[in-house]
Amino acid sequence: MKKRTLVVIVIMLTALPLVAGRYAGDFMMIGAGVRSLGMGGAFCALADDGSAIYWNSAGISQIRDSEIMLMHAFLYNGLASYDNLSFCQPLPNGVTIGLNAIRLTVSDIPLFDESYLIGTNVDQRVNNSNYHLPGVPDGRFKSVDDMYQFAFSKHMHYDVNMGWLFFEIPMDIHFGGNIKFIKRNIKDNQGTGTGLDLGFKVKTDMAVIFDWDALGKLDFGMNFQDVAGTNISWDTYSEHKDEVLFNTKLGVAISQPIPVIDSELLLAYDHDYVYDGTSHYGVQFSYKKLGSLRAGYYDKNFSCGASVNVYGVGVDYALITNPVGITNRLGLRVSF
Repeated sequence: MKKRTLVVIVIMLTALPLVAGRYAGDFMMIGAGVRSLGMGGAFCALADDGSAIYWNSAGISQIRDSEIMLMHAFLYNGLASYDNLSFCQPLPNGVTIGLNAIRLTVSDIPLFDESYLIGTNVDQRVNNSNYHLPGVPDGRFKSVDDMYQFAFSKHMHYDVNMGWLFFEIPMDIHFGGNIKFIKRNIKDNQGTGTGLDLGFKVKTDMAVIFDWDALGKLDFGMNFQDVAGTNISWDTYSEHKDEVLFNTKLGVAISQPIPVIDSELLLAYDHDYVYDGTSHYGVQFSYKKLGSLRAGYYDKNFSCGASVNVYGVGVDYALITNPVGITNRLGLRVSF
């Protein structure tokens, strides 16, 4: 008989809006980027940097310079490391393509060998100390979860004619999607799957709608994750499949310029419909495009962050709370 092992893993993976471990794709719910998480994950309607490939792929057509984003974080009191890399490349005719890669790594997971218990009964295992588990691992291994997303987005502009008594409302419409490949490795087994996300966003000028020049922009976005159904198939004898649940993200954001101090105030709200629904709230204050401060709230957790932008290079920081502890995220954005 082949050697059997019992893997004891005591890990609570608390994803951005929820406690993970309930469904197969929870590691993908942790979120991408730094600015977005500093705003509590309220980023579906904004989606204006490389992390939009995750939050709403339609938004990357707003990016008209080549952009690279890097992010690294230690999660859950250092139990896991989390990395994110994205690249966006504008093309002619309002088109942008992008690549996003996410990796979650948990190292030094203890492994306990149970092969010496084969052939014993319950009474023997209870009464004979030689059959008791010693509490000392027989080895260690790691778990690695990867997700790769390949995105496409197109921008179109329309002036919607409201009739001769009214006016034309400017509409910037972005639509797009991404194909994702998921790979999960734990000890000697691997699970793989593919998925599809589709999204769109609309931006308009409130100054035109309300005939008040002081007003700013209004953004609305929706992202449909795993629309065709996503299954992760494992290379086990049973060929087990895990289901990644379909999710709808809905977001709205208002950006209000403050000309007196050459600044901008941004308010954002998102709602995820998976796992009985989760709301995300975010606020950001930017000064002369040189830097910004932000804060967010989601599922009884708080977040905050800051950015500094100099000559096309941005450094982002976010502090995120969750039941396991405080997570610090650091990111770098380069436009060229």
